[in-house]
Amino acid sequence: MSYVITLLAATFLMGSGFVAGKILITEGFPPMMLVGWRFLVAALATLPLVAICEQRVTTALVPAHLRLRDAALIVVIGLFQTAGVMCLLFYAMRFVSASIAAILLFTNPIWVALLGRLFLGESLHRARIIALTLGIAGVALAIGFAPQAQSTGREIVGELAGLASAVCWAAATILNKRADLRMCTWALNFWQMLTGSCVVLAIAYSSGQHWPASTTPQQWGWFFYLSIPASTGSFGLWFVALSKGSATRTSSYLFLAPLFAAVSSLCVLHTDLSWLQALGGVLVGLALWLVHGKPTPVHAGT
Repeated sequence: MSYVITLLAATFLMGSGFVAGKILITEGFPPMMLVGWRFLVAALATLPLVAICEQRVTTALVPAHLRLRDAALIVVIGLFQTAGVMCLLFYAMRFVSASIAAILLFTNPIWVALLGRLFLGESLHRARIIALTLGIAGVALAIGFAPQAQSTGREIVGELAGLASAVCWAAATILNKRADLRMCTWALNFWQMLTGSCVVLAIAYSSGQHWPASTTPQQWGWFFYLSIPASTGSFGLWFVALSKGSATRTSSYLFLAPLFAAVSSLCVLHTDLSWLQALGGVLVGLALWLVHGKPTPVHAGT
């Protein structure tokens, strides 16, 4: 039960973060600059939680048994999880709508399932395949996807970047499970967010982006919500859940994030919730039920 509650909290915070980010970007905050500072603040906000792991923060951040190989893997996870995902996602949104980019990002569970089958030996039974398909369809309906008849060359570039962002997230998930790093979950979260944020900020400043000259108290409020609950909280809880369950099972809950984003948008931005979006929520729920149901193995030749 604690595993499910952890994932529900993580995906709710992820979903609500889309609303906070949308508000700030609409009000003129440069996307890459916003992402970089968001995760830098989020990393620093993780330090009190790191202290819970051990009395000395330095011991938790750099445990005695940490090898150079482990440190390199942590950096790679950060480059995939924060820098790769966010940079590719915002690059995709230069060519396709935010809704389509979100759909592509949250195809993550299917890539985790495929990579988990290849690198972790996790089962990919019939019910799970059906569940992943239903989950993607549910995500598409929940965020109001309307398929276009034909994609232009620029849109194809955006779509490929969006898929690449999902694959980056899946790769970070598989690396984390395969590496089996023996360190505090919150310490791992600190390092991956710090590494990713530094890379994103370097890209933002080198491309000429700057923080807005004036920021209202309300904007600061949304920024700190985006940085701490929606980043420190969501990513930390995500890694906690990932340490308890399989990569495929844990990632299946990511289908809930855009559903929570739609509900948060309805409450905060007063957007409409159509019957198609409601149907998407039902499909997401069905997908999760199938993922956690009794497996029916897929045999060779079937």
